[in-house]
Amino acid sequence: MSDFKHLDQLLHNFVEDGLPGCSCIIAKRGEILYENYFGWADIECRKPLTRQHVFRQASLTKIAMYTVAIMMYEQGRFLMSDPLYEYFPEWRNSTKMVCRENGDVDIVPVEHPITIKHILNMTCGLPYDMIMGDSPVQHPTSHAMAKAMAPLREKAYYTLREQIRVISQVPLAFEPGTRWLYGFASELTAGLLEVIGGKPAEQVIRDMLFEPLDMHSSANYTFGDIQERLVKNYHIKSGKKLGDHDALMIPPAERDAKFVGPLGTVPGFSRVITNCRDYTKFMQMLANGGVYNGRHILGRKTIDLMRTNTLTDKMIREDFTNSYLAGYGYGYGVRTLMDSYTGQHNGSVGAFGWTGGSGTWAEADPSEGVSIVYMHNLQPNLEEYHHLRMRATAYGCLE
Repeated sequence: MSDFKHLDQLLHNFVEDGLPGCSCIIAKRGEILYENYFGWADIECRKPLTRQHVFRQASLTKIAMYTVAIMMYEQGRFLMSDPLYEYFPEWRNSTKMVCRENGDVDIVPVEHPITIKHILNMTCGLPYDMIMGDSPVQHPTSHAMAKAMAPLREKAYYTLREQIRVISQVPLAFEPGTRWLYGFASELTAGLLEVIGGKPAEQVIRDMLFEPLDMHSSANYTFGDIQERLVKNYHIKSGKKLGDHDALMIPPAERDAKFVGPLGTVPGFSRVITNCRDYTKFMQMLANGGVYNGRHILGRKTIDLMRTNTLTDKMIREDFTNSYLAGYGYGYGVRTLMDSYTGQHNGSVGAFGWTGGSGTWAEADPSEGVSIVYMHNLQPNLEEYHHLRMRATAYGCLE
């Protein structure tokens, strides 16, 4: 067994090397084994990072959102085999792109409709239409999505329902269920929560998850004093790297405002903001059979379904493979550890979680009742360097 002093030293070194600040909590069967905070929430104002500060979760939002979807599944409110068009009629006549050997692309009808399973395990064929640098992600479907979304983006504000309606006209990248592709499936899942829940996805997540788990510093929008507790999201200056003198910059204020804002001012579906304490409550619930403080939130066997790999060997080999994802498969909204050796992972097979583009990471291990939550906010997030080192040291601290 390693020592928590080793984890302290590692996280301290992260900050010494230029990371603005980071926090980590390890818990087991309802007990916090380790909690510490390093660095700054605001370097310029010399505000030390504390347990009260909240972080942008970016894609770590997905664990919470997909958990709520799985809760709805457990309540019998949909089946995995349900066609998406039963909830969004405009998706009844989906098409897909078929590339010829000469490079030409044909647009043809799909052989089978997108089902709920396809959006929960990201095999529906839709990437994000996000902008990477000055151009859309280099994927034909992503180009088409960006073009379709342009009129909405010019409006500055648009609803999730408008976004889903516009994207329904975009040809899919492949036949649903045949490949894994990270992206817009999450917006479709958020839309499903709205249709079934009868209210905005943000409120569904709050009512079904955050309130029952007493996650009082968590939301998909700012409220109360959250804006004052939000850590600065630093960016690395062009041509610089962490450890260089004056490596960090503060992004323009309007970029943060687009990421988190008051309810009703965020385009599409806004991402969660929370802290390590709150997210540990959530991950401990997942690690301990769906129970929190004696309250049954989600069935143990349903959690097992959520963390069961849904991808074929071909998908893992061709679509879900890089040094960061090594050893993992993908369930419903979460990666799940399948091979410790391939992943060089010293945790347990079956541990599951996800990460966020601003530097957040969380994993639950039901076999041990353990959860690990780590957070920093930085662009680019340098996740592989920080997360894999933290992961190895954190698991090494456990008996």
